[in-house]
Amino acid sequence: MAVKLGIDLHEEFQRFSGKTVGLITNYSGVDSQLTDNIQVLLSHDVDIQVIFSPEHGIYGVADGQSVGDSVHPEYDIPIKSLYGEKKKPSQEDLENLDCLIYDIQDVGLRYYTFIYTLAYCMEATAKQGIQFYVLDRPNPLGSSVKGSRIDKKHSSFVGDYALPIRYGMTPGELAFYFKREFAIDCDLEVIQMKDYKKDMYFPDTGLLWNVPSPAIPTFESTICYSGGCFIEATNLSEGRGSPKPFQMYGAPWLDMKRMYSWLNEKQFDGFKYRKRAFVPLSSKHENKVCFGIEFFPTSNDADFLPLIIYFMKGLLEIHPEEISFNQYADVSRLESLSGDDRVRDCIEGRMEFSELMAEWQKEEVAFEALIEDIRLY
Repeated sequence: MAVKLGIDLHEEFQRFSGKTVGLITNYSGVDSQLTDNIQVLLSHDVDIQVIFSPEHGIYGVADGQSVGDSVHPEYDIPIKSLYGEKKKPSQEDLENLDCLIYDIQDVGLRYYTFIYTLAYCMEATAKQGIQFYVLDRPNPLGSSVKGSRIDKKHSSFVGDYALPIRYGMTPGELAFYFKREFAIDCDLEVIQMKDYKKDMYFPDTGLLWNVPSPAIPTFESTICYSGGCFIEATNLSEGRGSPKPFQMYGAPWLDMKRMYSWLNEKQFDGFKYRKRAFVPLSSKHENKVCFGIEFFPTSNDADFLPLIIYFMKGLLEIHPEEISFNQYADVSRLESLSGDDRVRDCIEGRMEFSELMAEWQKEEVAFEALIEDIRLY
């Protein structure tokens, strides 16, 4: 039996009756039958006055670029971008609205910007005194918490609100976390899923994979995005522009035989890997042959974070002259993604790998205890 999403529960839409609505959504906003949420809501007489779209835009065609305002070509509804000149609705945007509805699929990782669109929109409605609803969706990576909470000094639009790397909450639960832990005084309601259990990974839900952004085409790429995103801070290709983004990592100068041997010196459950050459058709090393490693998750609960940190230690060990942490981004990019100075310390040998993993494990347990009473499932 497939999980019923918030958008599937039409009987709950009566709460929107007579209200003017702003819908926060994108291409991922479909029901379990793949009907887009705009059509579903309009067919139930929900009065959508404006659509707000996050990073990648309403259609998912912009990868990292700013997006402008537009009008939906099918529904003739204004679309306001929240990934361009502004990242939260203005007071003017919210005039004449009674509520905002958030319905976006995210991936359960701290550096995924959709969750900050959620938080910023909650803050905006709190100021305006209008209601905020979340139509809940699964966390593809389940309820497991992994990694440390981000240090406030590294906060940005790719990491904030003291979240761990894998925070283990659904969008609805995350909204309650934002509300309680950061005193966002908005009128919040969550339309909960049915037949969903917190220990589910996305393949367990019975739903079709709903591509959440251009570089995360599969559930397997989501597993490897958990930590694989750190490679964005280096001059290594993270597989963007290849058939398997975040599952293949390499560069024209990488010695894949030595990297493969390095990885085989330590056992990591839940993964297999191979030497792999590939040609990115966009992004770093565009149209160049990259030599590297391809990773294959072998279980839904596989944790890529320890493996990618060990991989990065190997990069520095084997290619100290070639590897760079600031060629393609500012020098603090690793910290803004990892949220933790200890990650660089571990990679550069100032902290033992085992020590970092042990400290993270204690912090994961503490965060799980913190959020236990806001879980909905």
